[in-house]
Amino acid sequence: MEYPDLFERKIIGAFSDTGKKWLEDLNAIVPFLLEKWNLTLVGAVGNLSYNYVLKVKDAVGKPVILKIGIPNYDFNNEIRTLKAYDGKGCAQIIRADAENGAMLLEHLQPGKMLSEIEEEMAVKHFAKVWTTLRRPMEENEDHPSIEYWMKSLDRYLAGESSKEGLISDAFIRLAQTCFIDVTNSSKRSELLHGDLHHQNILFSATRGWLAIDPKGVIGDPYFDIISFLINQLFHKPNPKQLLEKRVTSLCNEMQLEKGRLLKAAVAMSTLSACWGIEDNDTDWETAYQCAQWFAEMLD
Repeated sequence: MEYPDLFERKIIGAFSDTGKKWLEDLNAIVPFLLEKWNLTLVGAVGNLSYNYVLKVKDAVGKPVILKIGIPNYDFNNEIRTLKAYDGKGCAQIIRADAENGAMLLEHLQPGKMLSEIEEEMAVKHFAKVWTTLRRPMEENEDHPSIEYWMKSLDRYLAGESSKEGLISDAFIRLAQTCFIDVTNSSKRSELLHGDLHHQNILFSATRGWLAIDPKGVIGDPYFDIISFLINQLFHKPNPKQLLEKRVTSLCNEMQLEKGRLLKAAVAMSTLSACWGIEDNDTDWETAYQCAQWFAEMLD
């Protein structure tokens, strides 16, 4: 299978030898799934991240999406999350093979990303998708919690990265305090998308703007806003000013408490930076810069 060098680096950076073997196995996995589900290959999508995603056609020629990932807890959790959303605010899952790390999904066409439209309308469409995705946590749902995610901050403080001074211990503790404040003041925990940003919200001519690629995590709904805030910033003029404008616009559009949102933002953007360091991803610096700007706004 052909894939970009950046995709290979991301997979190996995040999954080491497991990722390397999975990439090698794609040559066997793809034809197996095409035959199993009677699919015709059209081609790979252009913006691969941590899954191999193909445009295919089903047995009657309908365009669908074949998504293949490393078969682990996270991939299985995405399958459970898509089933829980059941197409409400999110692309519909058609079938899944958790053992082989595969799912067949509704193909959103034309598939324009939220990043392709102007800022003011992007904020409004994001708010609508975020609202549609709101779903109370069901008893015994098997999804990770935001609290579990935040253990990465503890690992950072205990690891070598902390000693290298990439992010100060004081700032990590600030992020932990902000997380606790938001959680303690939370009125409810919900099933969150977990990665709701511009490239994960696509336009369907028949169903409007919908989310894709949910992580599936339990927590306060404010935490599900931060990926959008810090995305698609640094290639634009004055990213700090744009970030401040997004915070204000979303607070007005969605009737949010600004202080709570900024605390959630400090916590989640710092977490994103720590994950980037763990995965050897150079984008950690932009997430950390956003975290510092959020802290300044909070002051």
